[in-house]
Amino acid sequence: MELLKERIRRDGKVRGTGVLKVDSFLNHQIDVELLGEIGKEFRRRFEGCGINKILTIEASGIGVACIVAQHFDNCPVIFAKKNQTKNIAGDVYTSKVESFTHGRIYDIILSKEYLGTEDKVLIIDDFLANGAALEGLIRLVKDAGAEIAGAGIVVEKAFQPGGDLIRGMGIRVESLARVQSLSEEDGVTFVEN
Repeated sequence: MELLKERIRRDGKVRGTGVLKVDSFLNHQIDVELLGEIGKEFRRRFEGCGINKILTIEASGIGVACIVAQHFDNCPVIFAKKNQTKNIAGDVYTSKVESFTHGRIYDIILSKEYLGTEDKVLIIDDFLANGAALEGLIRLVKDAGAEIAGAGIVVEKAFQPGGDLIRGMGIRVESLARVQSLSEEDGVTFVEN
């Protein structure tokens, strides 16, 4: 998605060779107009897949998932929580996820009330690096007996193993910007389609 790549080139900040900060427009301060275009693109790519639920993980995937849902007939967005709360009572699906960003392992949870065998799920996330979050979300969907239509990723770090790992599981992954390399000197290089 050229619009997204241009925005990353202009406003993204590279830290070392592994961190791309896009918090000025994607996951701290959000450019809603850009997210609208992202939603349209995911709709185009997953048109006709029968999606009736969108799943993400808290926190930075929620904003993206909500805007994407508007382009899928306002289907419900559900998100896996990283902490058990008093609001989630009863049966839950759980999975362990190692966060690349935070450098720790989370037990993610999702109420069984909101995901079941009748659901066809599009997983949405802002980043794909090592694939741990996506792998955890896939386990939740499979545990629910739901069907995975695919995963929509805003930015994939193609130089890390996550994309290959998830595609190797037979999951369709559509990434809008695939980063080939990062450096503070040269900026961001994208995989050419």
